[in-house]
Amino acid sequence: MTTGEIYNDFRNKLTTIYDNREAENISDWVFENVTGLKKWERRENQNNKLAETDSEKIKTHLQELLKHKPVQYVLHEAWFYRRKFYVNENVLIPRPETEELVEWIISDFKKEKHSKRINIIDIGTGSGCIPVSLKKGLPETSITAIDVSDKALSVSKKNAKELDATIDFLEADFLNENEWKMLSQYNIIVSNPPYIPLNEKQVLAKNVTDFEPGIALFVENNDPFIFYKKIAGFAKSHLKESGKIYVEVHEEYAKEVGRIFESAGFLVEIKNDIYGKQRMIKSTKAMPIL
Repeated sequence: MTTGEIYNDFRNKLTTIYDNREAENISDWVFENVTGLKKWERRENQNNKLAETDSEKIKTHLQELLKHKPVQYVLHEAWFYRRKFYVNENVLIPRPETEELVEWIISDFKKEKHSKRINIIDIGTGSGCIPVSLKKGLPETSITAIDVSDKALSVSKKNAKELDATIDFLEADFLNENEWKMLSQYNIIVSNPPYIPLNEKQVLAKNVTDFEPGIALFVENNDPFIFYKKIAGFAKSHLKESGKIYVEVHEEYAKEVGRIFESAGFLVEIKNDIYGKQRMIKSTKAMPIL
């Protein structure tokens, strides 16, 4: 079979579980990853035969994709903030709304004048996409990233090394307040914590629930805001004066999360993502009234 024939067969089989546009996007991604050919190059060479090793790889990838495995896990790559990150099933696949959170931090930082080195901590770092992107965008900062999973930290360390970002990684269970003692004080706290109540698991897509790590997605139904409460508590002793907290939130619970930070004495700003959903919160440590 020619390259064009194999591609068409691949795409057509994907349409059994994806719409036509998504099937084509995934097919283009897989073929470029395997063959090294851009979309236009593949079309110019569509009458050529694929190398046998490439053909076998594509066949294996198709089998995985038809089981609803996300293409990012199949290829072990995900694009985030204009950079390619390594991912596997021990970390969440980076999302566009998290890119917006990173952009908010970088934009705010560049508007302000800082006379001293700024310290940032990322809580629940996963793939390391947040701290790596922040370090590349704000090289003058000092960044610490923590996660409870040693397997996730292996991924984040790999990404930091490959993308040449100097970050201090620590394994820590953030929900255990005793472990806060190993952490310093920071000008910025950032986190995309688990925030989906377990009772919403049934409405999520199969490629999310079957493959992405539940520990990074879900929280107990009886305390869905536990991470935000802990972050607010942590900030009381670990956020420097005039420091800021940036968090990603569930689109339906932004106001509730905002109230948690307000009750802890923070000034709160809720920000919509590009789709108009309330997905980000910035909390600023209020200056004491003299």
